[in-house]
Amino acid sequence: MSLNTLVPQYDPFARMYNEYWGPRYCEDNIVILEKILLQHIPEKSHILDLCCGTGQLVQELILNGFEVTGIDASEGMLNYARQNAPSGQFILSDARSFDMPACFDAVVSTSASLNHIMNLEELTSVFLNIYQALKAKGIFVLEINLEEALKSLNFDKEGDVLDDYAWASISIYDAASKMGQIKMTLFAEQQGTWHRFDESWPLKGYSKSDIESVLKKAGFVNIQALGIESSSEVSNPSISTFFAAYKQE
Repeated sequence: MSLNTLVPQYDPFARMYNEYWGPRYCEDNIVILEKILLQHIPEKSHILDLCCGTGQLVQELILNGFEVTGIDASEGMLNYARQNAPSGQFILSDARSFDMPACFDAVVSTSASLNHIMNLEELTSVFLNIYQALKAKGIFVLEINLEEALKSLNFDKEGDVLDDYAWASISIYDAASKMGQIKMTLFAEQQGTWHRFDESWPLKGYSKSDIESVLKKAGFVNIQALGIESSSEVSNPSISTFFAAYKQE
């Protein structure tokens, strides 16, 4: 999920992400990826998980027979990812500036991580980096919340309290600016002393045509927008849109 390069203030939240959001996103996304990606690529294909967070999805992909590399900009997240997916390869890097050779059969970016990219210019940079990393005919699968989906998140709240830490988050969205935020406060007990951490992550709402246009600009072809309906197999209703796009031969 983390996008900002080397942002230590995000790391105090890595435990929360590892125990809550990471497993939940993975449970939902692996079901969808099995339908739209995994059954269409050969076993042992090399997959890049961009903004891999704490690595739960990397591990599920490995268990499905694939070779997987994860990229994230938070070392705290990657510390958990290395524990959760010991057979995975992990790289500390920014989605907007990573530079990989054309060695991947597929790239996935899920959990709406790229909603944290604030403008089309930077999103173009991300898609160009992905295009470069794919082999010819490689497939890119993107999950992102479009404008209408982000509107439904407004004032969405969640949190939990445990013996040694507590956290709460709220999502806010302004339809006029197409901008939103996830605001979080976390209290953690360390050596008998409680510490408070506050953080916020910006969200940008894009239209379907925005995403399709930037994918085309990066060189992708055969672009498909796939609205995934929630089902009994998915633990949380999906409001995301999945895009599939291919690198040219």
